Amino acid sequence: MIVNVNGHAIHAATGGVEPSPADPVVILLHGAGMNSTIWQLQTRYLAYRGLQTIAVDLPGHGCSEGEPVASIEGLGQFVVDLMDAADWQKASLVGHSMGSFIALDAARRLGDRCTAMVLMGAAVSMPVHPQLLSDAEADLPAAAALMAAWGHAKPAHLGQNPTPGMWMTGGARALVERSDPGVLAVDFRACAAYENATTAAGAVTCRSTVIIGLGDKMTPPKAGRELAGMLADASIVELADIGHSMMTEAPRAVRSAILDAVRS
Repeated sequence: MIVNVNGHAIHAATGGVEPSPADPVVILLHGAGMNSTIWQLQTRYLAYRGLQTIAVDLPGHGCSEGEPVASIEGLGQFVVDLMDAADWQKASLVGHSMGSFIALDAARRLGDRCTAMVLMGAAVSMPVHPQLLSDAEADLPAAAALMAAWGHAKPAHLGQNPTPGMWMTGGARALVERSDPGVLAVDFRACAAYENATTAAGAVTCRSTVIIGLGDKMTPPKAGRELAGMLADASIVELADIGHSMMTEAPRAVRSAILDAVRS
C-alpha cells in the first residue's frame, strides 16, 4: 500500500491484507540501511492471523520517496505523521535495531495511541564502529559484509537456515547493498547520536516485549535487558544461538513472540 506522508509516497507491505482505519494496526519498523522486506517472514503470518500488519519502508528506503531522515526524533515523528495520514487511531509498534529506537520515540509521542511495543536488537545506546561508519560512507559492499558478519550468530554462518533455499548472510548483504548511496551512513549517524532512549523508555506506558538474541554481537543481551528494566511494563523473550538478525535467524519464534505480545 501507499500512504502520502508530508508530500511523499510512503510504501508499506501489508501481508496481502488491506488494513482498515477503524481497527488498530501493527507497524513494523526496520533497521539501518534496510527496508520492509526484512519482515517478509513475519508480515503474511501476522496478517492472516488477524493483525493489520504494516511493514513500512522508511523515507528514502525501499520503495518510499523522500530523503532519509537524519535523526531518531524525526523518524519518531514520521511514525506519528504516518498514522495521522492513514487515519490509524491506534497502533502496536514493532522495531528492530534502529527501528527499536524509532518505536521508543514514537511510543513516547503517541501516548495511549500506542497499544503495545515490541523491541528487537535493542539497547539504550547504539554506538557505531568507526570502520563500519567509514565503509557506510565510502564502500557500501564492505559495510554490508561487516553487518552480515557481525549481525548473525554462529549457526547462521554454518548454513543452519530455518528457511530452506535462503542464504541468510548473503541475503543480508544484498539487502543493504540495494540501499541508495549515503542512506546507511545517515541511519548510522542517527543511531549513534540518539541520547533519549532512557527518557523515552520512562515515558512509555503500554505493555512492552523485548526480544533478545543471546548471540547478538551488535546489541548484546546485557544491553537489551538494561533497556527492558527501564520500561514500566516489560517482558523479555530470549532466543538461544540467535544473533542480531533474528527475523531471518529465528522467523518462527519472532513472529510468535510478536503475535503473543500484540494480542496480550
